[in-house]
Amino acid sequence: MDYAIIQRNAFIFCRYSIAALIWVALLLQNIWVLLAVFVILLASALLTVRRAPMIMLWTWTLGRVLPSEEDVLDIRAMRFAHGMGAMLALISLSLVWHNNPLAWWFVGLFAILKTTSALGWCPAYKIYGCLKEGGCCALTGKRSADVQPRAVDDPR
Repeated sequence: MDYAIIQRNAFIFCRYSIAALIWVALLLQNIWVLLAVFVILLASALLTVRRAPMIMLWTWTLGRVLPSEEDVLDIRAMRFAHGMGAMLALISLSLVWHNNPLAWWFVGLFAILKTTSALGWCPAYKIYGCLKEGGCCALTGKRSADVQPRAVDDPR
């Protein structure tokens, strides 16, 4: 298993800023902000969470002044989550570019989904965990013996 140790504040900054950017794109109906979200998420998926742009931005700036506790993250799960986010951003871009009447509704759905991720209930991270265990326990009702339940207030 490959894990990364990331400053907790850097991870929080990354999650919240991406969600905020999607909301800005939606509220301003601005394709360029949406494009920035896509580029950031794609770079995060390709470079892994260790070198993700928003993680590095925090680490190299405020992270030096305001160090925080560290989180241990599964690199493959984060790559999967960032890849899924990049895919949703690409679909959003395509719909907006082609003036689809449902484009901004889709962006709104993307914003809501990313906000839930930012608040700690990352669906893509959880889907990866389920798939890694051989199936989605929420769908099959099966639970792997080595899957440890998390505390209700655990945001990961």
